Amino acid sequence: MENTAFVDRLYQALGTTALALGLVLGLLAGPSPAAAQEMRLDPALVKGPDACGECHKSSVGVWKDTHHATTFKSLPRSDKAKEIAKAMGIRRIKSESDCLGCHFTSAAVDGDAKPIAGITCESCHGAGKNWIDVHSDFGGKGVTADTEDPAHKTARYEQSEAAGLIRPSRIYAVAENCYTCHTVPNEKLVNVGGHPAGSKFELVAWSHGEVRHNVWYSKENNASPLERQRMMYIVGQALDLEYALRGVAKATEKAKYAVAMAKRAKRAEKRLQKIAEMVDAPEIQAILAIAAEAKLKLNNEEQLTTAANGVSVEAKKLSDSYDGSQFAGIDAILPKLDK
Repeated sequence: MENTAFVDRLYQALGTTALALGLVLGLLAGPSPAAAQEMRLDPALVKGPDACGECHKSSVGVWKDTHHATTFKSLPRSDKAKEIAKAMGIRRIKSESDCLGCHFTSAAVDGDAKPIAGITCESCHGAGKNWIDVHSDFGGKGVTADTEDPAHKTARYEQSEAAGLIRPSRIYAVAENCYTCHTVPNEKLVNVGGHPAGSKFELVAWSHGEVRHNVWYSKENNASPLERQRMMYIVGQALDLEYALRGVAKATEKAKYAVAMAKRAKRAEKRLQKIAEMVDAPEIQAILAIAAEAKLKLNNEEQLTTAANGVSVEAKKLSDSYDGSQFAGIDAILPKLDK
């Protein structure tokens, strides 16, 4: 899906993160077809974590003990969530509320879209119905990942990605799913509901907490290679800036949400300036030039959205053009994973 279309739909849905809650349109049934269209994943295409776990047993086993998984039961019981729900006039968190887009994974169950789990594999890697069978076919009966023909593997990955799989190697595409939730694109939820205006999300540190996404290759929950951490840090700061700009663009009043998004944008810009002093990449310079021209003020949606789109273009170039070996200069400022 094109980035601009994704963002437009996301802001219409007012998807949220951390303790996100939203307006309830129906109290008894699951999400209606109209509400389903607003979700970040199409419930009709969701397979659920058990389908991924048929091959990725270790990864799913680690995931089950994480906050991403346990939010399915813990969020509706949270005192803070109940407090926000009351402020927003919400009676049921799992029924057509804004929580569904970020806190839960919904699938089609008996013709209705219903939450089936917390934040799952598909929340980051894409709804799997159209690609999971291709992705898990190594070339015939008895063929495994270790014995798969290289040409078949190449074709399998290409076909899977064409059908919607977002592979970990596509750092920007995977991380975009993180930032669309962790920046809380919902002004009313923050200003009226009292929801935090975004989490203190940083891609390297937060992706190296509970699930480090190397279980498939190492059989352990190991840290990513240093080269990948460098790429994640730089691309993550670009995404932080991009989605902060989108937040300010959609803000309608000078209140907690708008102020927080503007501060987030300036913070990301300063970090990118620090990175630019340490490594040489024209894409970073281009992002900084865009940020310098963006006016962080209300009623400036067109310019700020254009700026965010420009940052997105350069961030994708960064993600696709480098492997991190060129950026050893930023090692001193990378987050310490033992924290």
